[in-house]
Amino acid sequence: MSDDHLASPGEVTRLLHALGAGESTAYDQLLPMLQAELHRAAERLLRRERPGHTLQPTELVHEAWLRIADGKTPDFASRQHFLAVAARAMRHVLVDHARRRLAGKRGGGALAVSLPGELASPAPPEEILALDEALERLAVHSPRLKQVVEYRFFGGLEEAEIASLMGVTTRTVQRDWAKARAWLHQELAQGPR
Repeated sequence: MSDDHLASPGEVTRLLHALGAGESTAYDQLLPMLQAELHRAAERLLRRERPGHTLQPTELVHEAWLRIADGKTPDFASRQHFLAVAARAMRHVLVDHARRRLAGKRGGGALAVSLPGELASPAPPEEILALDEALERLAVHSPRLKQVVEYRFFGGLEEAEIASLMGVTTRTVQRDWAKARAWLHQELAQGPR
């Protein structure tokens, strides 16, 4: 599929609606359009994982898709909405994978988890679990901040895409991203609960 075809948000949205309406052929047309984007998001996430991680980007994308569909007909408002849901699904796949890997072995002490704009350093399973638990606590404090972290950190969405998806300004997303990072940094410095 060419990049021109990938850049057609109207066609992606039309196919997402068709998929939601139960049109089975939409999936075959939609998957190639979104596969490259999902694969890039999965690669960004897996770059943070420890060396030798057993999940591969394609496997992460497929696991996330299975969670999204989950036996129900998916219903998405737009490409950004789909990517936001996919980001959340990939986060849950990684968290579940980390839980299985640790199999009950939880260490004590504070964990240093950073939320850089670009993902570079590997994160052990303990950090992924700590971040997941902190995100759940953040959701109690501010569901919107949690969403911004999921979309930006796990989904790799740009600030403008997040703003469009959430119906806020790009500046609001930038402020929310900064607030969420500061809150999570403080929360994670306190150690596991």
